Amino acid sequence: MFSREEVSKSTNFDVITGNKATLNREDLVTQTPYLLSGDIEEKRQEIKRYFNQTFEAYESLFETLKDDSAFYERPCSLRHPLIFYFGHTATFFTNKLMLAKLLPQRINPKIESMCAIGVDEMSWDDLNDEHYEWPTASEVRAYRQEVKAAVNELIDTVKFTMPIDWQSPLWPVMMGIEHERIHLETSSVLIRQLPISSVQESELYPICPNTGEAPQNDLIKVPAGRVDINHLDPAPTYGWDNEYGQHHAQVEEFKAAKFVVSNQEYLDFVEDGGYKTARYWDDEGNRWREFTPDKHPTFWVNKSDGWYLRCMTKEIPMPWNWPVEVNQLEANAFCNWKAEKTGKPIRLPSEDEYYRLREHSDVLNHLDSANLNLQKYASSTPVNESQAGDFYDVMGNVWQWTLTPIYPFEGFKVHPLYDDFTMPTFDNKHNIFTGGSWISTGNEINGQSRYAFRRHFFQHAGFRYIESEAQVQTEFSTYETDLAVAQYCEFHYGDRYFDVDNYAKAYANKAISVAKEDADLAAKEKLSILEVGCSVGRASYEMAKHFDEVTGLDFSARFIQIANQMQNNGEIKYTIPQEGEIMDFKSQTLKDLGLADTAHRCLFMQQDACNMKSRFTGYDMVVASNLIERAYEPAKFLNSIHERINDNGLLMILSDYSWKEEYTEKENWIGGYKDAQSGENVTSIEGLHNQLGEHFECISDDTSIPSILRVTSRNFTINDSQVTIWKKKS
Repeated sequence: MFSREEVSKSTNFDVITGNKATLNREDLVTQTPYLLSGDIEEKRQEIKRYFNQTFEAYESLFETLKDDSAFYERPCSLRHPLIFYFGHTATFFTNKLMLAKLLPQRINPKIESMCAIGVDEMSWDDLNDEHYEWPTASEVRAYRQEVKAAVNELIDTVKFTMPIDWQSPLWPVMMGIEHERIHLETSSVLIRQLPISSVQESELYPICPNTGEAPQNDLIKVPAGRVDINHLDPAPTYGWDNEYGQHHAQVEEFKAAKFVVSNQEYLDFVEDGGYKTARYWDDEGNRWREFTPDKHPTFWVNKSDGWYLRCMTKEIPMPWNWPVEVNQLEANAFCNWKAEKTGKPIRLPSEDEYYRLREHSDVLNHLDSANLNLQKYASSTPVNESQAGDFYDVMGNVWQWTLTPIYPFEGFKVHPLYDDFTMPTFDNKHNIFTGGSWISTGNEINGQSRYAFRRHFFQHAGFRYIESEAQVQTEFSTYETDLAVAQYCEFHYGDRYFDVDNYAKAYANKAISVAKEDADLAAKEKLSILEVGCSVGRASYEMAKHFDEVTGLDFSARFIQIANQMQNNGEIKYTIPQEGEIMDFKSQTLKDLGLADTAHRCLFMQQDACNMKSRFTGYDMVVASNLIERAYEPAKFLNSIHERINDNGLLMILSDYSWKEEYTEKENWIGGYKDAQSGENVTSIEGLHNQLGEHFECISDDTSIPSILRVTSRNFTINDSQVTIWKKKS
């Protein structure tokens, strides 16, 4: 194990160039930078060292693949092949630094398009391999080096002040670093799911040799107490949006297991037919149980000579004294079985109960002895090795599942550079797990972190059970409360104001009428349409009444989440301000809007309009509403959109031409400015003709559609968007 002093003195990395000598074990053990104070130049070098260590550590993980062919094997059906994740973390740096206007241009648009989106198993993920022509591993390695050089240059030159907070130009750099550290862990799980023939052992990632019989588990009292969280910006270390805000709770006394559940303790559940007994599982658990072929933990391997455990790079005889690794559904079923066998109220802890246990054990002051931060092994260790107070493994070894779905603290705000980190998980389908694992690093182990996964997902995660009669909240309001998202819910699905037709419905009807009047489209048996900038989806649903296939794309994951929620549940709920703190609670259904029967024709996906994947092509019509004035490079969209449209197809653009530098650098405006040489006005309609004229003929520009966006019950924003119709030249 390496001390914090040893970590801080690591010299394998040249902080000036970012180059490495030989990566050693101590280079994998890091400490996230303190962000509140310090000398500017020293802090610059500290962050640079942290970045380069992170970047190289991530690449070292993929050296456990036996050869490059393993990059293209899919670890499981719900995940992309590893080549996606190898490129994804570098792409994240590029995308976020572009969004923050800290990079002048993209580095590799093709890789950045393919490796940007598709991490979590969300309904808009596209996991069909036929849509991908993955880059070679050598291409991704070269791309990663380009990104590494660009980020090092940025850190060297960017001007910043202390503290480093949400507004600091170094915040997106820290965001990229901590994002890559998350994927250091999640990618290790994916490698663990590859065939054993596809991986190889590494001296950097040794497996713990200590195995044996497990100790007897006991229940130990945890006194009642309060949980008080007041996490504000600026904070001592980097944090994700879900960590910020206030939360207060009184936790009743309970008993907690001394150890996390071992493989040996869990074996009793397996041998007692736990996977075959429906009453131990809830509805979701039974659906998963019926789906999965294995009636034992995923990483257990049953061979002729007994049980083995699949570690990241090796199968070893079952270490019965290591923690069992299961998903939340399995952990919950075990607790139900344990409760039945003992007659005691055995269950998983809540998030608040975990916080109370953590405080009681004082584990945050004993992290140097915990199995986390890669400071011990690249595997679990015995459940009775890392003690804090009366308990073991309160932090480290494996993550520990809770009963609590992740939810926002009071005062929660979405960070504008990463709106899809947490918001898509506030769905009562992602449960919090706590404490970290042997490969958890950086933000994951800072004591403030809150991470959640879908209940059927696998991480290096196990569980600790408790005994308590206290009731636990396992569902939270699914009303959309984020102001920007809720406003657009009302804009698309809400009331009609001042006798002005619903904007989304109005332009959808316009698109339908244009398609009906066009001779080429009217002659076709089936029509497909692409809406770029679909927001929360109302217009796409409306257009599905006429078009056979409707694809809706938007840059915002939060908007796409609403569109998918409406499709999956047939209903959305949201709150919007009436006045001050007084809120209106609203809901809307597809059925009430007359859209339920054709909603299945719609597909919603997150996508960058200026860098779309190649699969989005072959459409009879494309609609883009209020997109060009919000795009960071509208010319990229306009100059390439002909590639997405069939010959003689149509393009409909709506815009109020409200150019703002907060969305689009002035040099990228296509209109609304004075020509630098002639001094003449360049209008947006002229700009559209300049950008589209080579491939399109403008057939209509004499229509506009008004819109009213509600802010409060007596505050509204009025816009008027010009509609231009373009016919693609054959």
